[in-house]
Amino acid sequence: MRILLVEDELGMAKALTAALARHDILVDHVSTLAMAAEAVLSGVHAAVILDRKLPDGDGLSLIPVLRRSQVGLPIIVLSALGTPDDRVAGLDNGADDYLAKPFSVDELLARIRAVMRRPTLVEDQIVSVGKLRFNLNERAAVIGEEPLTLTRRELLALELLVRRSGRTVARAALEEAVYGFDDEIASNTLDAHISRLRRKIAPANVEIHGIRGVGYLLRAIQ
Repeated sequence: MRILLVEDELGMAKALTAALARHDILVDHVSTLAMAAEAVLSGVHAAVILDRKLPDGDGLSLIPVLRRSQVGLPIIVLSALGTPDDRVAGLDNGADDYLAKPFSVDELLARIRAVMRRPTLVEDQIVSVGKLRFNLNERAAVIGEEPLTLTRRELLALELLVRRSGRTVARAALEEAVYGFDDEIASNTLDAHISRLRRKIAPANVEIHGIRGVGYLLRAIQ
């Protein structure tokens, strides 16, 4: 999963990015409303965590912009403004959830899982390709009944390939899904991740077919 974090406090952003990374969540961090409005245009984020007191205004004013850019995008407000009136204002302005600072990472993770479970956000909870089954809500893969152990980047790549199984996924789309804005990507980095992923899913009777100069295609082996 890749999320957008809109937070102007650098220490908080770094700590939260590191904590979420331990749960296989890739975080793109921006610190202003203007940067967030531009970042969300990429369409690669599964959710937004939004602070309110930002240098260029109240984070709540960004919610309509986010909704126009990506319909159904889950938005969790994370703010030091935590009175009942503040929470009501956040929810009334379109946030899917509102969590006051200070908070526990476990609670934030639970709230992320909750907004991602909404049926309007995921058409099919489980996608099957060959013997591979990918649970989009839990973000976990199994081959038959055997859990598949993947690194964070392998999981992000497989999730996109599974969502578009039978169709070619452009290399640029995979790189956007797997790597953050600040990651330096060598020319063969994605190929190395795909190569390791191929070996791990081979027992599922599926293959990742490389299309030279275009991208990759996940399909069942007939």
